[in-house]
Amino acid sequence: MKALVTGGAGFMGSHVVDCLVNSGHDVYVLDDLSGGFSSNVNPKVTFSVNSITDPNFHLEDVFDYYKFDCVYHLAAYAAEGLSHFIRMFNYKNNLLGSMRLINAAVNYGVKCFVFTSSIAVYGSVQTPMNEETTPQPEDPYGISKLAVELDLKAAHEMFGLDYVIFRPHNVYGERQNLGDPYRNVIGIFMNKIMKGEPLPVFGDGTQTRAFTHISDVAPAIADAPSVVEARNQIFNIGSDTPYKVYKLAHMVYEAMGATTTHINFLPARNEVAHAFSNHKKFQRVFGKRHTLSLPEGLRRMANWAKELGPRAGKRFENIEIEKNLPESWRKRD
Repeated sequence: MKALVTGGAGFMGSHVVDCLVNSGHDVYVLDDLSGGFSSNVNPKVTFSVNSITDPNFHLEDVFDYYKFDCVYHLAAYAAEGLSHFIRMFNYKNNLLGSMRLINAAVNYGVKCFVFTSSIAVYGSVQTPMNEETTPQPEDPYGISKLAVELDLKAAHEMFGLDYVIFRPHNVYGERQNLGDPYRNVIGIFMNKIMKGEPLPVFGDGTQTRAFTHISDVAPAIADAPSVVEARNQIFNIGSDTPYKVYKLAHMVYEAMGATTTHINFLPARNEVAHAFSNHKKFQRVFGKRHTLSLPEGLRRMANWAKELGPRAGKRFENIEIEKNLPESWRKRD
């Protein structure tokens, strides 16, 4: 199989690439390195540093030359909370770029389009969230993901483009960008601990999330085109067990081997309080798969993080709306 993977130098994308390579597939990675690292890229792939949103990048020529069987679209700027304040950037990267990719997939006969969406599409509906629930996204990131989902359904009905959509949630593990101050709470916590800084928790920390190690999702995403029953379906994918964020903070301290704890409770931000999903549909189609407990997953990631060392944070340069922006996210001189 010839596969294109967008975001293949990023956290989730690079793990999916490894699964594809290990299965003997011919992989082309496309990534602009805005959030990923070239060191993440498997040396056995063809790697192009370009962006699907760049009008000067001839994406169609790549499709014409390589004749891809499948597209795995994992490129995104997945800072859900920040998306309120970078609306134009969010829609350009997460929606308009996806449309260009879908156009090329249709025009060049791609057999299956695999898309990583998010449980952000659900909003604050009753938990656990399931695929039959009507999506009610509450932030621009979730809105953009839902729009791509709907466009893929329309492209299938009009042009016959098959797709598989996954809605992962709170995925963590090795290769996560520890320096990103806006997303990936476990990575933020580990980076803060290595710097000797308090862990930032918005509100009282009672909001709940189910945290999923990357090894539990990457193989299934890679396998998706070969699972006939998965075609043109949407699947929640991830862990079943929710944890309060303040409980998570203490678990991360333990995994890192820290002897003291210091949590800095910040003013609450506008976010969904409880977000975890039901995975019965995924298990029915893909079968029961190995899952890693949160303590074991944290231990693995902690060992990797300590070997890597703390990373410098990089502030987003082009905030579009300052109103109600959390103080901890404001640009410092």
